[in-house]
Amino acid sequence: MSNEMVQAEIWLQETLESQHSIDELATRLGYSTSQVRRRFRQRFGLSPGAYRDMLRLEMAARLLTLTPYSIAEIARQCGYHNHSAFSRAFHRHHGQTPRHYRQAQRQALRHQCHGGDPPAFEIRQQHTRRALVTRLYRASRRLHDLTHWARHANAATPLPSRLKHSPAVAIVHNLPLPGAVERIDIGPLVTEQTAPHIAIPSSFRLLELPARQHACLVLEDVEEIPRAVRTLIALGLPLHGRYASGEPAQLLSHPQGVEVQLPLLAEPLP
Repeated sequence: MSNEMVQAEIWLQETLESQHSIDELATRLGYSTSQVRRRFRQRFGLSPGAYRDMLRLEMAARLLTLTPYSIAEIARQCGYHNHSAFSRAFHRHHGQTPRHYRQAQRQALRHQCHGGDPPAFEIRQQHTRRALVTRLYRASRRLHDLTHWARHANAATPLPSRLKHSPAVAIVHNLPLPGAVERIDIGPLVTEQTAPHIAIPSSFRLLELPARQHACLVLEDVEEIPRAVRTLIALGLPLHGRYASGEPAQLLSHPQGVEVQLPLLAEPLP
């Protein structure tokens, strides 16, 4: 049932805006609600409901820090239809009101990057892409060699050899801001033509990466990524009137090391 609990965790992440119940999750998995609650807590240390609340409030923290969205809009995007309920839940989790948190985090981000220079980057439009990914937890060390990613993901064993050696993407959910649970989706990019013909192992899923503009920068060492992304957000993007979207950064192998692709909001500010 371990793989089913990973599927449950992914489902909770992908349904943050909805009001789907844990009963619906149990039905999807084919288990009783009590079984899902017990097994999920054994795997992740929280009940499914508490885990989803944590994800919602982490998402809210990212959007408050990184985007110009109003607090009411952020509450809606994070699954809260009552502004007061959102503010109370946010204060319980983060110890500050959403407004004060936004001010403090933006100030802290600028302070961390004080005296530095923004990294060299370009804004690039990406077309819709598809990737066959498996989820890894607490696996940052496995990002050092994206070219041979399959060696570090046991779930990749059933994949055809050609896919194990295809260009891969790593979607790092604790970038651009850290979260309580380190989650990485990693696997090969696949074409629209080949995707329907792939036998997908149970621990993988086919993920669509929507067309979007990204701020792209190349780094020699993955250890540089957190600092470079913070500096990009605090110093680089404002020069172009742009904001990060709050979605996780994507990493791809590059001849000079690793390329970071940070999703941006659709339009620059006037």
